[in-house]
Amino acid sequence: MAEVDDVLQRTGLAGDVRVQWQGQSQPLAQMLARSQWPVADHALWRGGAQALADACTPLPHREYSIASLPGDGALHLLVRLMHHQDGTAGLGSGWLCRHAQPGDAIALRIRRNPNFHPPANDVPMILIGNGTGLAGLRAHLKARALAGATRNWLLFGERQRAHDVFFADELAAWQARGVLPHLDLTFSRDGSAQRYVQHALQAHADRLRQWVEEGAAVYVCGSLAGMAPDVDATLRRILGQDKVEDLRIAGRYRRDVY
Repeated sequence: MAEVDDVLQRTGLAGDVRVQWQGQSQPLAQMLARSQWPVADHALWRGGAQALADACTPLPHREYSIASLPGDGALHLLVRLMHHQDGTAGLGSGWLCRHAQPGDAIALRIRRNPNFHPPANDVPMILIGNGTGLAGLRAHLKARALAGATRNWLLFGERQRAHDVFFADELAAWQARGVLPHLDLTFSRDGSAQRYVQHALQAHADRLRQWVEEGAAVYVCGSLAGMAPDVDATLRRILGQDKVEDLRIAGRYRRDVY
């Protein structure tokens, strides 16, 4: 909580002084860790603790794909710590990665996403994603592994193999068991040429056509900017515009992108 400590030092306020915020009495430091602050030169920064609390607002909602199943007994997220151009951490990822401590209570709600529900277990599944989008795809793969569904193909893109192979042991175990017969990993910052997940899809165009003809469903999860439109364009180039539209209308082409 270095940012909170810095604010307290700059304002000369004590972190343990209690303030009223959102209908509760709580220490100023705790309130600051859970709120969005006024701009740095705001006059209220030079006021008292309660004046500062009154100027703070709750952190805005953030949505994350759930990487786990109810049977896991815990909710698993895959969160990347984001940074603004000035080096400060993003609000949501910064709070989760830097401020939240083991044992802290976190206000959340689980929201259904019926547009990304899986196909029947006997339907082949092509899962395409990048970055933290692997979370939503992992949940589908876990469910299909438990159900004994083995027609699964994952194409996943990240930055560097040395640092960004999330759930590597689990993916390898699924491969070994035959749950994930096809796994294509791409890393854009390894090697001299940039390579993205859509390039792996293009390289396996014949397999894509075959799986789609055999009834496969295509699920895409990850970046709305860059990955998702490039994958969409690649699908349309390989399969044709009409076929992709038929897949979309039939619910066999689904996206969870952000």
